[in-house]
Amino acid sequence: MKRFQLALLAILGAVLVWSGIDAASRSTWWLEAFPVFIALPILFWTARSFPLTRLAYVLITYHAVILLVGAHYTYEHVPLFNWVRDYFHLRRNDYDRLGHLTQGFVPAIIARETLIRHRVVLSSGWLAFFVMCICMAISACYELMEWATAVMLGSGADQFLGTQGDPFDTQWDMFCCLIGPSAALLLLSKLHDTELRPLAARTTNN
Repeated sequence: MKRFQLALLAILGAVLVWSGIDAASRSTWWLEAFPVFIALPILFWTARSFPLTRLAYVLITYHAVILLVGAHYTYEHVPLFNWVRDYFHLRRNDYDRLGHLTQGFVPAIIARETLIRHRVVLSSGWLAFFVMCICMAISACYELMEWATAVMLGSGADQFLGTQGDPFDTQWDMFCCLIGPSAALLLLSKLHDTELRPLAARTTNN
């Protein structure tokens, strides 16, 4: 597992360096990238006492890459999604929708893993409910943080908010986050259970 973690760390490090070089807006880069700088020390600190599944580490790396790409270009100017907007005649660049879907998809697996391994919830139905609640709570906290940033910085937070003139941007963000954990639970639960078996036994013994 250590080599696997180092490989993911190398990928993330390369993307982090690229993201920071000639970023479109340095202040927006810090605002968008700061979750990565918070998560990395936590993952290092828990790597031995509470190592996660490979699936969780891959998803966390994927989420970090999504954040860092958005930080480099700003969410409304990610080139690939500009092309998607123009090709499909959309009204806006929807990269931020992918970001908020990921904001639900990835934490769903982390929350599920933590709840199972610490035997917080034993019923599969209640497990899904609590995972959904945790993901939506994270999304709500992020929206509150965006609101606080907008209050403090005013128009200087426009690129960070990425509303692109949509008055229902917050509601769309929450809806995308709701889709994320729903999809994660439907698509990855069996694979996650397979990877969890040896770690769940280790956690119980500890």
